[in-house]
Amino acid sequence: MRVRVATTALGITAILLAVPACSTDATGSKHQTSSSRTGKPTGTARKPAAPSSAALKSRLLNQSDLGSGYLPKPERPARHDDVAVIGCPALNKLGGDAATGGTLAFPHQAKADFTYGGSTLEISEELYSDSAKKLSDGITRIFDAMTGCPTYQVVPDGTPINVTSQKLPAPQLGDEQWSQLLTFTAGGRSTVVKQTAIRDGNLLLVVSGSPALVDRHLDKALAKATATG
Repeated sequence: MRVRVATTALGITAILLAVPACSTDATGSKHQTSSSRTGKPTGTARKPAAPSSAALKSRLLNQSDLGSGYLPKPERPARHDDVAVIGCPALNKLGGDAATGGTLAFPHQAKADFTYGGSTLEISEELYSDSAKKLSDGITRIFDAMTGCPTYQVVPDGTPINVTSQKLPAPQLGDEQWSQLLTFTAGGRSTVVKQTAIRDGNLLLVVSGSPALVDRHLDKALAKATATG
């Protein structure tokens, strides 16, 4: 089945649009399959006001936080088209919700992208704020849809990309955790992307990119995102 998935859902398809220029991940990271979600939203948890987009931007990692070798990646022009998805009923359902906004659009967000060492290695950090329940429900639906099919195909700009996905053990951080490994193959070349999401109260952190870079900076990203004062 061929469906349309809006490109605004948590910036995930920004990864897809960059895949043809990437090569096979060479970090040597090892992964095991497991459940991607742990923890659960608590209705009695503290409920401070959700940070604004401007406040979230100030909590993103910067070059100084990351260390030497990292360069900001230029922003891509805003896109309003869709990405075709073939062979995944779970993403079919997600696509219908994404097209109408649904629970996937969080009111406050900020994002930063970096390249490392002048290579194709990249890391992306996204921050969102909303109620704990909305963040939990929204990100769970996205991860469940993306890992609901072990293989499928996406077609951005008419270029078919084969995708394989698997759930990963999620680090025990924050209130809830999700993690997955995605392999994109196009034109005989592949890239591996790790994506880990952590919900802490009314904040959602999503770190994506080369598996080794995600593992290296995840703790630091969460510490800065949740710091107060």
